[in-house]
Formats: sequence, C-alpha cells, structure tokens
Amino acid sequence: MPKAFPFPQDLLDAQVALHETHAACEEYAEALPWSASPMPGWESDKQLHSSYRSHKEDSPGYTEDQAAEVTRFRARLLELSTTVSTHPFWDSVEAGDRVAARMAFKHAHEPAEA
Repeated sequence: MPKAFPFPQDLLDAQVALHETHAACEEYAEALPWSASPMPGWESDKQLHSSYRSHKEDSPGYTEDQAAEVTRFRARLLELSTTVSTHPFWDSVEAGDRVAARMAFKHAHEPAEA
C-alpha cells in the first residue's frame, strides 16, 4: 500500500484550481483563430499515399479582448503552478519521500478505493 501524505487543503485547492483553469483555457483556445497574429492560410501538396491535403484558412489574428483573455489565463496558470510546486508542504516531506509524495499528489483528488 502506498504511503499516505497529509496534503494541506490549500495545496489541494490550488491543484484543483490549476486543473480547472487549464481546462477553461483549453476550451477558450479551441474557439480562437489558429494564429494570434493575422496570417495567410495555406494548403499543402497532396500526400504520396493519400488524397488528403492539409490546409488552414486565413487567420484574422486575435482581437484585443481575446489576447487579453489569453494573457489573463497564462498569468493565472503561472500563479497556480508556482503555488502548487513551491508550496511549503513540500519542504516538510523528507527528501527520500518527495518523489512518492508528488506522485501521490497527482491522484489526491481521486476518491479512495473501497
């Protein structure tokens, strides 16, 4: 049985917020143009063993509001990832247990198995 670690609630909350923010950022990014700056589209040559031609339509680039939202997401992700990775809890874990603690932390939000 793996060792149990007493993860503090603020660390667990920061990890959940990090995952939620990452998911929200990914969802937001799916609706954005493929390029942040205006770029012309392109079409590749036909592939040797396929009739598929990859292509992209012209990208109008991000609007000012879209660029600001992406910047906001990135800043929040940096803040949360720094909070999680530098949390004082990690200093309280013995050096020999830190890898195991970080691996256990990846699954700390999962319900305990019966």
